[in-house]
This record gives sequence, C-alpha cells and structure tokens, in this order.
Amino acid sequence: MKLKSLFTQDLAIDLGTANTVVMSEGNIILDEPSIVAIDVETEKVLAIGQEAQRMHGKTHKRIETIRPLKDGVIADFRAAELFIKELIKKVRPKKYFFSPMLKLVIAIPSGSTDVERRAVKDSSEQAGANEVYLVYEPLAAAIGLGIDIEAPEGNMIIDIGGGTTEIAVISLAGIVTCSSIKIAGDVFTKDIMDYMQENYHLRINETIAEEIKISVGAALTDLDDPPPDKLIVVPAQQSPIPIEQPVSYTEIANCLNRSIERIEAEIGRVLEKTPPELYREIVKNGIFLTGGGSLLRGLDKRFTEKFQIQFKRAEKPLLTVAKGVGIILEEFDKFQSILIK
Repeated sequence: MKLKSLFTQDLAIDLGTANTVVMSEGNIILDEPSIVAIDVETEKVLAIGQEAQRMHGKTHKRIETIRPLKDGVIADFRAAELFIKELIKKVRPKKYFFSPMLKLVIAIPSGSTDVERRAVKDSSEQAGANEVYLVYEPLAAAIGLGIDIEAPEGNMIIDIGGGTTEIAVISLAGIVTCSSIKIAGDVFTKDIMDYMQENYHLRINETIAEEIKISVGAALTDLDDPPPDKLIVVPAQQSPIPIEQPVSYTEIANCLNRSIERIEAEIGRVLEKTPPELYREIVKNGIFLTGGGSLLRGLDKRFTEKFQIQFKRAEKPLLTVAKGVGIILEEFDKFQSILIK
C-alpha cells in the first residue's frame, strides 16, 4: 500500500437515482442500489444497497426503505446522509487505528441547481468527507468513453440514467449546450406499471416492473433478435388467486413510446441549438449513448433512424460515468477546470 493511502483515501462516486457505484484507484469497489432501510423508531440504519433492496416492499411499520435520490438529485437529505455514511463505512479501511482523510469526487446531473449541489456536498461532509468535488455527469461520461474532452471538437453524449436523461454537447473541456430532463429509467418503470394496470387490471410493484423492463424492454416493435415473453405471477385484482401473465417486448415498446418520443424531442432541441461547426463534427463522430436506460433493445437503432446520425451505445453503459469519475480522480490535477468545489 502506498504511503499516501495510509493517510488519505480518494473515492470516485456515481451517486445515481437507481444505483451507486464507488471507485478507488481505478477499480470498482462497490456497486449497489441507491436505497437504505431504516428503523423508524430509532433512525438506525438496518441495511443499504442490495440488502435493503431485498427488503423493499416487504417491510412492516417499524422498518422503512427509502431511495434518497429522486430525478438524479437528493430528495431526502437525512436518508442521503445516512446512505452515504454507510456507503463510506463499507469501503473505508478497517485495519488502522485512525480514519484516513477522505476526498470524494461525485457525479451530478448537469441541470442541478445550487441548492441541489449544496445538498450533495452537505450530505457527503456530514458523512465524514474532508474534501468534496462535483462534476457534471455528461463530462464524466465522455471521459469514461475515452473521449478527449479538451480537444476543440464537438461530441454529443446522451446519458439515460434512473432519474434523468442528460443530453450534452461537449467541446474544449466544457458543455456548450445541454439539457437535463426528468424522463429516464424510473419513468419507464412507471409506464410499465401503468400499462399493466390499464390493460390487464394487474397491480404490480416497481420490482416486478423493473424485471419486465430488463427482460423485454424495447424501443422498437420489430427487433432482429426478439426476447422471449416475460411471464409474471401476480394476484388477480380483488382475488387471492394467482395469475400467470405473459408480457411481450412489442407491448413494452408501445407502452414506452410516449416517453421515448419526449426524449427524442429534447435531443432535437439540443441539436438545433448546437453551433454549425460542432454539429458537423457530431454527425461525423456519431452520438454516444450511455446509462442504464440506453439498454432498451433497439433504442440506438430507433434514434439513428430518427435523426440520420449514428448513435453508438457504450460497451458498459451502466459504468461509463463511474469510470469517468474514477479517471478524473486518478488525474485530478489535469481535470481541475471541470470540477465544482
């Protein structure tokens, strides 16, 4: 272990609405759902991440499961502080008699307000961080994709996360034009829940809707390699008798269509605001898709056909932002200009 790491610990965090990824020295050391389980009476944290996710929807009145972030920003300050504190506790070294100084670099949505940025910093500092730096998600995603963000060249990044879709044109280590909209993975999940209620009169929870989205989520009704139907087992409405209901990818493509159209409209608006020279380079370079929402089957093909520009999905879209924040942390001096203190 390096001498520096005895006295300091540097962590890169992609603090996402759905999932949080923590990196240190270029390695992923934690990848967990952004959820915390709390004893309501004592405010004691019972679990975070995967363990808390397993409790979700199965609790009694004394235990509450909370997702501290909504639409990419902190919605519950106290829960966020407890979540970050337990997160840090999980990854901090335990074999020393003292705690190293802690420096965090955290990715946040490009549309974050001053109040929302302050909430992230305050939560992190209350959780024990000595230094907290923030970076906008599109810049982190671009770095994670291997793009030279300092080059005088236009690149467009679309990061479809759990709470927000970040659309940004980047050049010379800055965001030239951008939009952050609250239509992303969580909205897709809600669309599926509403569809099952309206079409089958079946009430499903977020967990089942998420399973459907992963198994048969699609952006096109005609796929070259279609997935098999997803079979769900739920109780019939006003009856304890279980129902087995198959769900096809074409159904999900139709039910997600309106939300995807809203993302398409926002992409169009950002492209319209892009300076001509950068637009020309974007057409040449293609548009980069990342984030969990980009995993919808056929989404890259749909966007390509819509805009007549090649859309390229990242190899590991769930980890692109985290990888970029990790690189920023490793080359901290180089990326000082894009950090928000």
